[in-house]
Formats: sequence, structure tokens, C-alpha cells
Amino acid sequence: MSFIRPEARAAMLRWRETMLGLLVVLLGLYWATGFGILKWVGVALLVAGTGFVLAGVQRARFRGAQGGPGVVQVDERQITYFGPLDGGAVAIDDLSGVSLDARSDPPMWVLRQPGHPELHIPVNAKGTDALFDAFAALPGIRTEHMLTQLKQKPDHPVVIWTKHAARLH
Repeated sequence: MSFIRPEARAAMLRWRETMLGLLVVLLGLYWATGFGILKWVGVALLVAGTGFVLAGVQRARFRGAQGGPGVVQVDERQITYFGPLDGGAVAIDDLSGVSLDARSDPPMWVLRQPGHPELHIPVNAKGTDALFDAFAALPGIRTEHMLTQLKQKPDHPVVIWTKHAARLH
């Protein structure tokens, strides 16, 4: 028996890194008002906690509703999608492009790899939160652009990242 409503639990899970970062910031503030070495540890916790909060906000914005079709796994720099009708795997190092196609319901991540068919992953498939770290590892990706497009749901496919553009930066 759970004393927490499912909606509240989902919100807490979505924002968990941000809440942890806020706790670290509060502890840092408390210790920073002290003296000696504890003051400097508090200042360090303030800086680290602020980083946790910023990263947590980005992760929470990336996470959407779950319960969509299929399951995503990211393991050993490989993204694997097991869908009800199709699926596939893409090596992160071999990716040539990532797009967001919001014309379908639910919107889809489109991953391209030379010599292979495109891999379409619903944004609400189970495990898609692991894609944030996989995408963040791509050289030259603009995370804020990705998060903005995910929120706006444009009526046309949007290129989030390409290997060719990453080489230009």
C-alpha cells in the first residue's frame, strides 16, 4: 500500500536529480555560514549542488510521460530499441544524425547510422531517459536546442544533431 499518489510519485521521480541538488545546496548554505574548513566545504557543496540542480532541470525536461510502446536500453555505447512492431540497435559512435519527428503520436526520435535503416524510437518508450546521456555524449550537440524542440513538438522533422555539423564546430 502506497501513501503517495501515482501522479505525485511520477513528478518526484521526474525531478529527483533537481531535488537532490537542492538538498546539497541547502547543506552547502548551512555549512558555508560556519568557520574554518567547514565553511570552504560548504562553498564547494554550493558549487556542486548548483551543478546538480542545473543538470537535474535538463534531465527533468527531457523526461516525459512513460508508458509508450517498446523499451530502450543503452549499454556499452549502444542504443537498442525493442518495439512491438520493429526495433534495432545503433552504436553511438557510428551515429550520423539524430532527429525529432513530432508529426506522429507519440513523437519519435529518429537515429541514423550509415548503411542501416533509420531507428525510430517513441519519446515515451520505457527507458528513454537513458537517451539523454547517450545524446549528451555526442560531440557538438546543443542540449538546449534538443529540449526546446522536444517541448514545442514542431509539425516537421527537426535535425537535433549531425556528425557533419559536429565536425564544423
